[in-house]
Amino acid sequence: MNKELLNAIAFLSKEKGVSTDVICDSLEAVLITAYKKEPEANPLADVELNRETGDYRIVAAKTVVEDVVNDHGEISLADARKLNPEYEVGDVVNVDVTPSNFGRIAAQAAKQVMIQRLREAERSIVYDEFYNRTDDIITGLIQRIENKNVYVDLGKAEAILPASEQIPTETYTVGQRIKCYVVEVRKTTKGAQILVSRTHPGLLKRLFELEVPEIYEGVVELKSVAREPGRRSKIAVYSRDENVDSVGACVGPKGSRVQNIVTELQNEKIDIVKWDEDPAVYIANALSPAQVVSVTVDEGEKASSVVVPDYQLSLAIGKAGQNARLAAKLTNWKIDIKSESQAAALASEGVSSADEEEEQEDILSELDMPAAEDGQGEA
Repeated sequence: MNKELLNAIAFLSKEKGVSTDVICDSLEAVLITAYKKEPEANPLADVELNRETGDYRIVAAKTVVEDVVNDHGEISLADARKLNPEYEVGDVVNVDVTPSNFGRIAAQAAKQVMIQRLREAERSIVYDEFYNRTDDIITGLIQRIENKNVYVDLGKAEAILPASEQIPTETYTVGQRIKCYVVEVRKTTKGAQILVSRTHPGLLKRLFELEVPEIYEGVVELKSVAREPGRRSKIAVYSRDENVDSVGACVGPKGSRVQNIVTELQNEKIDIVKWDEDPAVYIANALSPAQVVSVTVDEGEKASSVVVPDYQLSLAIGKAGQNARLAAKLTNWKIDIKSESQAAALASEGVSSADEEEEQEDILSELDMPAAEDGQGEA
């Protein structure tokens, strides 16, 4: 029994996280490759590796014949019966062709090939593991920062947080533990290349799934996310159970759940609004914390006109239009916001224009003149 080989296989399997079957398959391929480099190697030979004892040998399948013409594929009946007296012409015999000094030669030839194959197997396992975590959250330690790119140690692999995926208001330090969203996993010659993000809307969605059991269990559904990373975000939630408050579930006791997410995102403000199948109600909710007087929607154009109290106009629009912009992203509707006084002025202008047009038509009819076209009359 080759205990040394078995121990080596077991150690590699545990150390590299590669199954023993993968290692044994690689070892068999290496052994036959090493054998075929021998001067008098049989091109039809194959390797037999006993995975329970660790013993191996090189064998060649030969057909029993009366007169041998091809040494590589044939064996005489007399020689075959030395191995087993019951062999007859036409039988196939596995003949041991392992060279006497093959152990030393195989060890030298196999070393580099085995290392390479194990690396490939390990990279494939790492790739599969992280590829399955695409669109999910991973936690890692910042290992280094080079050319504005942040490299995050994930244990088995290293992820890249490029400058374009970093929150502008955040600062990163070596040794800092951060949560990132897996955007893409690519297979390269050097292993898995993992691209992560701190700005992706999916990060906010996954954080709520982690913090809010009702979302994870499917009782509360996160319908939409709109985000301006590092500054402000809005999420729309809906409860499938009328006894469960979707907004309250996300806020948590004394605001603990949402506060944990705000802290993770370096104090990014988060508005949680209730989703509604009625576009007018949904748009009004999306403009929170502003109060809304009325919402008029145009289904065909996917456009809406919103009226708010005069003192709420700046709040509804938000600083640099942020609140209105996020609400439009969240609902996927165009939103035109006006104050009550602005809406009243436009309405009065519309009434005045109609009155003037009617008065002009009356005068023209008294003078027996045709009505004006395109704002111009004809003499």
